[in-house]
Amino acid sequence: MATGEAGLASARHVPRPKRLEETMRGRLGRECVYVPSCRFGLFVALRHWCPPGGRVLMSPVNDDVIFFVVLAAGLRPVQAPLNPLDASIDVDALPDDLWGSLSAVLTTNLYGNPDDAPRLRAKCDASGIPLFEDGAHAIGSEVGGRPVGAWGDASVFSLSKHVGAKAGGFLACADPGLRETLEKTCEDLLLPGRLTAELAYAVRPYAEAAVRGLRLRRAAWATMRLLGLTEREGIRMPLRPEALAGAVGAAPDLTASDSWVRVDMHDYRLRSGNLRLGRIGRGLDRLDEVLAACRAGTEQLLSTPWARPVPRGGAEEEAGPRAEASGGSPGAGRGPGPSAVPRPVPRPVARAVPRPVAPVVVQPDPQPLFRVPLFVADRDAAIAALARRDIVVGYLYDPPLDDYAGVGFTDLSPDPTGARWFARHALPVDPLRARRVVDVLEESGARPAEAPGGLEPTRG
Repeated sequence: MATGEAGLASARHVPRPKRLEETMRGRLGRECVYVPSCRFGLFVALRHWCPPGGRVLMSPVNDDVIFFVVLAAGLRPVQAPLNPLDASIDVDALPDDLWGSLSAVLTTNLYGNPDDAPRLRAKCDASGIPLFEDGAHAIGSEVGGRPVGAWGDASVFSLSKHVGAKAGGFLACADPGLRETLEKTCEDLLLPGRLTAELAYAVRPYAEAAVRGLRLRRAAWATMRLLGLTEREGIRMPLRPEALAGAVGAAPDLTASDSWVRVDMHDYRLRSGNLRLGRIGRGLDRLDEVLAACRAGTEQLLSTPWARPVPRGGAEEEAGPRAEASGGSPGAGRGPGPSAVPRPVPRPVARAVPRPVAPVVVQPDPQPLFRVPLFVADRDAAIAALARRDIVVGYLYDPPLDDYAGVGFTDLSPDPTGARWFARHALPVDPLRARRVVDVLEESGARPAEAPGGLEPTRG
């Protein structure tokens, strides 16, 4: 038996959570504790590092579940100004006097685009506060030569996204000596697994495949709404401010905030059974294949005219969806190709003149984004056009959290313009469906969005 085969065989005898933890430790270079969900791991981290009543800087373009996890931990969210082209925290726009009031910083790495973790790390070190990284969308992304999740005091990951397991996650920590403490905290907060939950998890992929195969997605959603089984009518869940105020008063307490934190994942704090762990392990073993496909799809989407906004008042026809129609190979990425650019007629010359050799510029590989944010002028129309082809657009975060929750539950961003523009115009596209989405956007005549005032479209 080869050495690699022997190692794999021995790994199969390791209890599954331990094998999953070892796999992630190898990717991240840090101690990792398996948790049933990213949100559960984040709650554990916030409770461990932050004092009750502390203030946590976070992105307003984020899942509202994460917002409620911060509240459930007994902390006050503080909304950050964002770069409008990738929704990362704009470090330069943060007021200097803000840092002295913070207890922690939480990155989002939205859709896999990394926040500026190196600078945030330096700022947190100077202020003596922890940095937390939410890597739910960014399990394969890098920043500053390190994987996302290798900069913070703690980081959390979801196995529902790239891995596609719809369950499971990791809590990673910089200090290996904290592993036992964090593991014990997790054990104290976990709820016993339920047979019904495991059975539902087992049959869910087959039920979803049947719905897709029979093109019953719309009918399924209509039936769920009719039966009152949907928890979101819009992008954001209902805030229910009076009830939420009571839950905040009881914090830190996951149970008091359970009706908000559990939305879209009722098993978020249940102990995982062997069936669930087995499926998660098989998905994690295929992660590199998925990341490679996401990287290829990301590269294709970033070559389209919607990958960045056009200059305000500029000539949109130059960046329009049909700009490449006059040339380019059928398999090429969308966008103006070499043959779409007018070529000057060469003048005759008396003798050959040596041309300087242009330096070869090696472009870095794109991040294997979980979703690629394209920028369209009419996002609702684009979503409707995609829906007619049975392509569902998810992971929208509009409006920003400070507009959604108000001053009763969060500190407002000192500059909300970047977050508002991104939340309204970004169309998150699954890179694994890049070709189909580009075709629909072209056929529907979707126009690129205009750049927000004062922003050059080449930024980012």
